[in-house]
Amino acid sequence: MTTSSVKIGTRGSKLALSQTGQIVDQLSAVGGFDADIIAIKTDGDVLTGPLSQMGGTGVFAAELRAAVLDGRVDVAVHSLKDLPTVAVQGLALGAIPFRADARDALCARNGLTLSELPQGASVGTGSPRRAAQLLAARPDLLIVDIRGNVETRLGRVPGLPGNPVKETVPGKVGDLDAVVLAAAGLGRIGRLEAVTEFLSSEVMLPAPGQGALALECRTESTELTGVLGQSLAAVDDHDTRLAVTAERALLARLEAGCAAPVGALARRKGSMLHLETVVVSLDGTRSLRLKKATDGLTTVGATLLGIGLAEELLAAGAAELADLAGSSK
Repeated sequence: MTTSSVKIGTRGSKLALSQTGQIVDQLSAVGGFDADIIAIKTDGDVLTGPLSQMGGTGVFAAELRAAVLDGRVDVAVHSLKDLPTVAVQGLALGAIPFRADARDALCARNGLTLSELPQGASVGTGSPRRAAQLLAARPDLLIVDIRGNVETRLGRVPGLPGNPVKETVPGKVGDLDAVVLAAAGLGRIGRLEAVTEFLSSEVMLPAPGQGALALECRTESTELTGVLGQSLAAVDDHDTRLAVTAERALLARLEAGCAAPVGALARRKGSMLHLETVVVSLDGTRSLRLKKATDGLTTVGATLLGIGLAEELLAAGAAELADLAGSSK
């Protein structure tokens, strides 16, 4: 690799290309190099069916990681919530830029909020975490499993601003009362006008890493003696890295992935890093919510915070609540 031709890998969706373009602009502005965006098709883009039955988060990451390792690209841009917590030898998280809005967003017909949706309203999501927390808040809702890109999902709700007239899914357009999507993704493609309510953390805690991007590269590319390493270091946000490190450490200790109804959100407030988490049964009838904080504002401190809160969850019965694997340790 020469610094004049850095190859950046990403998925080929509108959202992935949009967020990668923003990252490329930042990197090239710092490093003074040109960057080529390489779209790579992942299993998650090809396979059909519920994500929770397709291998979870790894379906979007494996091919991108392979492309970095074999030299097809120099950096892969992931949505951090799609990146498995297990490290891959030879790869490093070169940068975690400043986190966008981590909240989930309700996009409903007629401008309705969650509390205003009619009895038995149909709400689409492909996330067991979102489904469980929706049912915890509104047990009467009909949760519909949906897939597809952001525009396809928004097309399932009638009358949303910016929706195309044509059907995005044959026979399935305007058939739902609402969908729930990540606010960050909607913002990155300019579709925030479709949001009728940003869901508070009291109602719905996001997926670990939600709203953050991960720039994964070969380990040697992080060296600060190189222009790429310097550029990656420049776009890395320390507070975001601390927060997502805590969230992902919790997820790793629970041995949970996107198929598990686990929400987590960490925030730095002054000299403390606060982590809140919730585990919800799939039917929404039982939940366990805990908080913990540390003054160890290092990646080690953040990791220990996540592990410690996970241990408290397991001691309180979270594994039985949501069929988590972490209790076997």
